[in-house]
Amino acid sequence: MKKVKRLLLLAISATACPVMAQNSVEGTISADFVNQYIWRGQELGNVSLQPTLGVACKGFSLTAWGSVGLTNSSDTKEFDLTAAYATGGFHIGVTDYWFNTPNSRYFAYGAHSTSHVFEANVGYDFGVASLNWYTNFGGNDGVTEDGERAYSSYVEAAVPFKLADFDWTATVGAVPYATSFYGDASGGFAVTNVSLKAAKTIAVTDKFSVPVFAGITANPSSEKAWLVFGFTLRP
Repeated sequence: MKKVKRLLLLAISATACPVMAQNSVEGTISADFVNQYIWRGQELGNVSLQPTLGVACKGFSLTAWGSVGLTNSSDTKEFDLTAAYATGGFHIGVTDYWFNTPNSRYFAYGAHSTSHVFEANVGYDFGVASLNWYTNFGGNDGVTEDGERAYSSYVEAAVPFKLADFDWTATVGAVPYATSFYGDASGGFAVTNVSLKAAKTIAVTDKFSVPVFAGITANPSSEKAWLVFGFTLRP
């Protein structure tokens, strides 16, 4: 799994939910453990811990997400901040991705040295399927074959369904035009993510349960495939 960080997001969050409406604020704390970190058909790490912290109020949300490798010190370290708004099936948002390369300093925003990537996203959930579009608009974006900023984009369709007591999701994602940001798409349009994921919540006690998930992901462009397993811990 690149994109777009968050003073703007903090401002949106601060104004979205007044103190008098405090009872409507919802919080999220969780952590995923996965055997591999696969993002949009790219391999970014081995066994990883991926924590989430978020707040939401009246359709507005601010979420922090991270990933750190547990078995390989050279794995990508990541810290993302996302501000979003959702109403009905429609949602829109901005993400600030930070990676520990090429610059290990978080507060480095130089045009040619930053490790931040800023991405805008828009999508709609139709119930039977969802469609989402993502475009980088700043930071450490990829380039075209001519060396110009690519405004790298990714589009994804997902279909949820139930089968054999599991919740399944079938996903197809593609890079619509050439960019070095998605390495397998440097030549133009490329299908980079075809996946099938199953999830189920396992009750451990009357008050504690653990969601588990497994999935097969293939990247037709790079001719690679992975089997991912993980589980989520939350209060």
